[in-house]
Parts: sequence; structure tokens; C-alpha cells
Amino acid sequence: MKSKRVPPLDCIRHLFCLEDHLSLMRKKRNSQNPKNAMEREIKAALGEGKPDEIMSSAFKLRLTREDIQTLDNFQWLNDEVINFYMNLLMERGKKENYPSVYAFNTFFYPKLLSEGYRAVKRWTRNVNLFKQHIILVPIHLRSHWTLVVSHAGFLFFLIEELSGQYLQEESWEKRKVKLSLSEWTLHSMKPHEIPQQSNGSDCGVFMCKYADYVCRDKPITFTERDMPYFRKRMVWEIIHQQLL
Repeated sequence: MKSKRVPPLDCIRHLFCLEDHLSLMRKKRNSQNPKNAMEREIKAALGEGKPDEIMSSAFKLRLTREDIQTLDNFQWLNDEVINFYMNLLMERGKKENYPSVYAFNTFFYPKLLSEGYRAVKRWTRNVNLFKQHIILVPIHLRSHWTLVVSHAGFLFFLIEELSGQYLQEESWEKRKVKLSLSEWTLHSMKPHEIPQQSNGSDCGVFMCKYADYVCRDKPITFTERDMPYFRKRMVWEIIHQQLL
């Protein structure tokens, strides 16, 4: 039995139809790829739009597009972004197998420094700091973000000085226990102990990721080459109000 010969023009049409079908399948597959979907969300959040558009609202904080755009490359993170991220760390700390975390607001240290303990003692009225595994204090000094970390086991890491007077007064106010700083190991992190930045804009991202790694008890192995990725990741995490 002889096979029926398909005219060349019909073959070409068939090939074009097949290619169109495969192209549509690829587009559909790419659109369903979680990574591609995340990248589109991140790009949209960093793109054009009303500066005052609310992009994420939680923890009594409302982040606008303008706030989110401080996570774009080479931008300085603002207080709102950092405070939101610190709240995400606290939320994760409520989960099983994670250490409990309390993070102070970025406005805490300036208030403590200028007005003393009485001005900030109500900030922790519903929190027992001495039952937290990890305490984070983000600090902005001399146009640079730094971090103080108090870790369970009375290990106190200092990247910038934080007066022990606050802890002593907090201990007496909340527990009626005199706190002796001699019980604490004080350590100022040296440049060779932690990753360093070479530009003037990534310090806020570095600080947030220091906090993230400490709260997961992970060695701090990232470098400044990871900053563009971390910035995008933080955009997605803030919009979705969950850490990856």
C-alpha cells in the first residue's frame, strides 16, 4: 500500500503549527515555574508605580513601594525595611526548632542614648528579655548600620558599644535581680571574623543577613557577591511576610 504524500506547503504549515504549540508550552511551563513567578513579583515591586502604594502590611508596619525600593541595588535600606525584617526573624523564632528571638526597633538605641532607660522601659513591658534565646539590637551610627547580638549562654557579641546600664536596669525592673556584667562574655567582632563590604550602600543588607544567620545558628559564610541576591530575596520575603 502506497503512503499518501503530503504536499510540501502542508508540511511547512504543520511545522509552523508545531513550533507555535511548543512555544506556547514553553511559555506556560515558564509561567508556572515558581522561580520565574518570584522574579516577576520582585521586578514588579522594584519597578514603577505609586511611591505611597502599600506593598506589605504587618507587625503594625506598612511598607510602601518607596520603602521596598530601598532594597534595589546600591540603595540604602531604610528603618522601615529593617524593622519589618527584624519582625520576620521574631516570627520565625516562634516556630519549633528555632531559637526565640526578640529584636529591638531601630529607634530604640537613639532613644536610650538620648533619654535613658526610663524613656524606653515600656518598650519591653510585654517581653521578658531574659527568657529570649537571642536579642538583636540594630543600630545606625555614623551613617552605618551595625548590630548587637545577645545570645543564649550569656554570650554578648558587640559590633558597636551598647551600654550595659540598660541590661542592668532592665533586669532589676523586670526580675528584681541585680545583673552583673561580669557574668557575660563581651566580644567585639573583628573585621576578619565576619564578611566585609567594599561599598557604602550594603551595610543594612549585611546587618540583616548577620541577624538571619545568627538566628539559624549558621556560620556566616556569605560575601558581598551575595548582596544582589539577598536584596531580591528580601523583597519577596517582605511582600509575602515569610522568610525563605
